Amino acid sequence: MTKKEIMGLTLEELQTELMGLGLKKFRAEQVFRWLYEKAAVDFEQMSNLGKETRQLLAEHYTIATSQVKVLKEYKSQDGLTHKVLLELTDGATVETVLMHHDYGYSVCLSSQVGCAMNCAFCASGLHGFVRNLTPAEILAQLYFFQSQLGPRGQRVSRIVVMGSGEPMLNLDNVLKALDILHSDRGQCIGYRNMTVSTCGVVPGIEKMTVLGRNINLAISLHAASMALRDRLMPINHRYPFADVIRAADAYEKSNGRQVMYEYILLAGINDRPEDARNLADALEHKECVINLIPANPVPEKGFARPSDQAVDRFFQMLKKRHLNVTVRKEMGKDINAACGQLRASALKEAQR
Repeated sequence: MTKKEIMGLTLEELQTELMGLGLKKFRAEQVFRWLYEKAAVDFEQMSNLGKETRQLLAEHYTIATSQVKVLKEYKSQDGLTHKVLLELTDGATVETVLMHHDYGYSVCLSSQVGCAMNCAFCASGLHGFVRNLTPAEILAQLYFFQSQLGPRGQRVSRIVVMGSGEPMLNLDNVLKALDILHSDRGQCIGYRNMTVSTCGVVPGIEKMTVLGRNINLAISLHAASMALRDRLMPINHRYPFADVIRAADAYEKSNGRQVMYEYILLAGINDRPEDARNLADALEHKECVINLIPANPVPEKGFARPSDQAVDRFFQMLKKRHLNVTVRKEMGKDINAACGQLRASALKEAQR
């Protein structure tokens, strides 16, 4: 008998499943709590269920956290960043990163295996798009870390869906996973402590606006002129950046959540004074924060990191235009923590 994956099921779906096995409806809430609150990786851990019930569940279901295999694992020298490459049941691989901040732990989740966006500077799409991740596979990334943090009395308190893939092209599965993590019977992580990042898929932004969750929105902008953004981000041909900004404005107005615009600085490409002026013109008077990210170079892409002086010049030009701007604190630079780098290196090794 082929077993079904139990992670990724909502409470209502669990109730239907377990009642179909002849179990009482209340058992679903017990299992839900074990999976999503206590981060159980084995049915034998579910101590308030009888032995026969645990055996029945084990006969019919798998738990995604116990199904993934760690292929590569790195921890930064400062102890603040922990990155893993996980192999899924079909052999596909996906990256996830745990970061320790002064306010607690955040996790960066991937939404797809590979990426179809083909941004010029990004490692995520080096080997193309493979498939969407299921809700269980998205959840398994977080619970891989939470199963380690829980026994120490610690927990993941913030989520960013900024790993490999374009979340808006797998939005239903992403939101289902986030809703489960938001549940008061799960990790109880507030929507305001969740961020979904997009390179500019306007229909996805519009769908999030209609759905009305107070999830933070991040836009990967990286250029504010048509020619340059066309060159760096092919998605701009379909959804020009001005349309992306308008959709993001509507999202901000619908829920009052300030939009974050991410801007990777590439030496000699988009870090020039005219680039700063274009960005300021595009975002002036918007309720947003601009997050400048000095490039973490991907050797296969051929882009270079700008000098500290160039970064500061760009920053100061935006500040003079009264824009809310920050420079991202770098974490995990010594372990290739940029999206897609770990998976790309593993695939390259496998091809040798």
